[in-house]
Amino acid sequence: MPTLRIDGLDVTVEPGTSILEAARFLGLEIPTLCHMEGLSPYGGCRLCVVEIGKGEKARLATSCTYPAEEGLAVRTNSKRAIATRKMLVELLLSIAPSSKTIQDLAARMNVQKVRFKPRNEECILCGLCVRMCAEQMDARAIDFVNRGYQRKIATPFNKKSETCRTCGGCMYVCPVCMLRCQGPKPPTDVCGSCLNLEPTCLEQYDDYMCYLGPTGSCGTCVQEKKIRRPPQFRGGFRPAKRDSPFH
Repeated sequence: MPTLRIDGLDVTVEPGTSILEAARFLGLEIPTLCHMEGLSPYGGCRLCVVEIGKGEKARLATSCTYPAEEGLAVRTNSKRAIATRKMLVELLLSIAPSSKTIQDLAARMNVQKVRFKPRNEECILCGLCVRMCAEQMDARAIDFVNRGYQRKIATPFNKKSETCRTCGGCMYVCPVCMLRCQGPKPPTDVCGSCLNLEPTCLEQYDDYMCYLGPTGSCGTCVQEKKIRRPPQFRGGFRPAKRDSPFH
């Protein structure tokens, strides 16, 4: 069984286990969008990217599709991985700003603006509906068609499928079907109502440090309050002078 190191923690897993599954076994959180238990891994959203390897050979890989390997070094929350995830969330927001699921991801990652022109489309091509229909419902009524910017999800020949049972499974797993809290015509592309505080570890370190000890132990988000004493009291108790009325 392969043994790998994730964020400085060694873990031994069964052969065929993905990095995402190994990280979750350790209690490490990696954001995902197109991944769902019970469905085959796809890696289409790229939100689960982690940094694997060391030094100049380190590279990004999708943790849901990359298998655990012997001696593999993984960093789940490095500066490079965090910056990539934020960029991906911005791209997703520009495609479907009305999605509550994507807005929640933006709030968790402290994404407060979108630098891309909104397209307001109804599909982000995550493939959840296709896999749900084929693998769980055994219908295969929909699939990807075309390539490049014309890629979309449709029924064969864009006609009503005879194998579709109108079960609603595709709508249940779709991250775009759930409308954001502000309704169909929100005032801004980014909601920001549920914005979370982002850890400040990356201002001084190359990775999030919170998992290495108690909150604030790295000294960036919570620091010990020091009591400022007047100069005359620094260095401990001093005896009163002879000319003092308290002598």
